Amino acid sequence: MKIAVVAAAGKAGRKIVAEAAARGFEVTAFVRRATEINGAAKVIVKDILALEKSDLENFDAVVDAFGAWTPETLPLHTTTSQHLCDILSGTNIRLLIVGGAGSLYVDKEHTTQVFKTPDFPADYVPTAQAQANELDELRKRNDVKWTFVSPAADFQADGERTGKYILAGEEFTVNAAGESIVSYADYALAMVDEIASGNHIQQRISVVRA
Repeated sequence: MKIAVVAAAGKAGRKIVAEAAARGFEVTAFVRRATEINGAAKVIVKDILALEKSDLENFDAVVDAFGAWTPETLPLHTTTSQHLCDILSGTNIRLLIVGGAGSLYVDKEHTTQVFKTPDFPADYVPTAQAQANELDELRKRNDVKWTFVSPAADFQADGERTGKYILAGEEFTVNAAGESIVSYADYALAMVDEIASGNHIQQRISVVRA
């Protein structure tokens, strides 16, 4: 299987590249600046918004690992994923997006999202809102085989790879210990499992450590 990881130089992107390569996938990493990406068969330096159909047409799946954190760049979550959607529109190439936990729902009616609850840290609201907006726009795309993958609330960059996880859906989920936690490594495992299976087309799923 041939996959592309866009914005592969970030922490999540690197873990996904490494996990996919370890599974025997042929991985091409797209980065904005020249850098070494362990596990990538090829590294291509090209900005995400400069990508064209010809750059992605030979892949089975594309992973969007883009992240933005400053007020002026937060809208790029939607801009970049929609750009990828436009490129992949009408094809069988799947688009998997590294999402956020803030947009998960806390009720079965799906009326209240985590970032709109009173205890949600104010500093993280803008990022959560930006990724919620991104998901809202994705839901409008019936022409793309997208999957939005949300991590747990405590998303640990340096956490261990346990090799186990709980795959959940739209609702905020905790494990048997009452924790909403997952390492980047276990998240990458879940992402690569989803690439392999293609079980959740045009859906949002979430990942929690087992």
